[in-house]
Amino acid sequence: MEFCDKPILKIQEFCDTIYTEVKSMSRLRRKIDQYLIDWKNDKNKMPLIVKGARQIGKTDSIENFAKNNYKNLVEINFAIEKQYLDIFKNGFDVDSILKNISFKNPNFKFVPGETLIFFDELQACPNCATSLKSFNQDGRFDVICSGSLMGINYKEIESNSVGNKIDYNMYSMDFEEFLWAKGYKEEQIEDLYKCMIETKPLSTVQYDVMMSNFKEFMVVGGMPAIVNRFISQKNYSGILEMQKQILLDYEEDITKYAQGLDQGKILSVYRKIPTFLGNENKKFQISKVENGARSREYIGTIEWLDNAGIINISYCMEQPELPLGGNYNPDNYRLYFSDTGVLIGSLDEEAQDDLRKNENFNTYKGALFENIVGDMLVKAGYKLYFYKNEKGTIEMDFFIRDKDSLIPVEVKANDNATASLNNLIDNDKYEDIRYGIKLCNRNIGFNGKFYTFPYFLTFLLKRYLKEK
Repeated sequence: MEFCDKPILKIQEFCDTIYTEVKSMSRLRRKIDQYLIDWKNDKNKMPLIVKGARQIGKTDSIENFAKNNYKNLVEINFAIEKQYLDIFKNGFDVDSILKNISFKNPNFKFVPGETLIFFDELQACPNCATSLKSFNQDGRFDVICSGSLMGINYKEIESNSVGNKIDYNMYSMDFEEFLWAKGYKEEQIEDLYKCMIETKPLSTVQYDVMMSNFKEFMVVGGMPAIVNRFISQKNYSGILEMQKQILLDYEEDITKYAQGLDQGKILSVYRKIPTFLGNENKKFQISKVENGARSREYIGTIEWLDNAGIINISYCMEQPELPLGGNYNPDNYRLYFSDTGVLIGSLDEEAQDDLRKNENFNTYKGALFENIVGDMLVKAGYKLYFYKNEKGTIEMDFFIRDKDSLIPVEVKANDNATASLNNLIDNDKYEDIRYGIKLCNRNIGFNGKFYTFPYFLTFLLKRYLKEK
């Protein structure tokens, strides 16, 4: 994977400058904001763990929430402030923990009902998870933990805090959050949704403007610092360098945190993702990662990247039927980047120029559209599944469901034939499939068998299927 022809140091210096500029910009609205308020107002709340990849805005969101909802914030970053790693050495009694914290920083104030304790970078101090039971039973203080969970097995945290915490999976910005960043209001998004519910085509203005916004989102991605940079300067200057730096940061994290696994093998898998996405098949094959590679030598590598929030895994269904969760082949899968902006950053310079100058998103064999649709589905709460029969006569990009039926979702880079979609719907063999969805560069419509939606409405699909 060719990241950049500039020295890494210069890229880092550039991104440090950008980071400083971004910190001074207005804060972006995120969906976790309302979730945190609802959590605080829940009388039966337990300590909260916010999970997700690095650089997606976890710390900023929690700090902003604390600023607006508590008189006191006790914030400890275990990765940076290593002097706090031993605050649990006297046990997990809340008073003992608070005493140890106060000895290290007497300026912290612990006022019951008015204080949020924020343990950041949880992966650097797994012992912290054990304390959550005590904090939950004590009940005097609200507690939030956050971390990328790259450095530890999450099952370790789960076993140490089962029944005494709740989880929130956070992602980079979705398309709706991107629209908020650009200034769009709730009522404008409701207008889009109303057209979906009524199966009514969007106006020419609505369609053209939203498609333009969506193409920007495809190139920029959803990393908050990058989005903020793009929104403030209204052009792509510096965006590619920031995307490439994130790729380098993830590589550094792999070499730093992938303990107990072959870091070189994880890096090999990570670097090969764009190559497999560029193939017609898109199936990820360990045997083709490097010469002589065997699956048993790569056990745990895919799962590590998934747990770190770097990738989304789509599994091949054994048969296109319900249930989704128990009907797939764990050895047949496709890998997508969890943020399409990161995938964009991994492409060669020629593809970059083509995307930005000509908006030619089809040069990568539809992978960009599949990646961003998969990303949008995951952020909406779906797991990813696809299907391809042995003869290769039927292939479907994704499957979702409503309460009664299995729904094939076809993603088209061009508005061309949909043979597989028609076959799945028409064949009585697939009794769980009653209708389908086609996502492409085309307005809202229904032909009696499948609904057509433009790509940019994918973020509304789950709500649509629930309320339709």
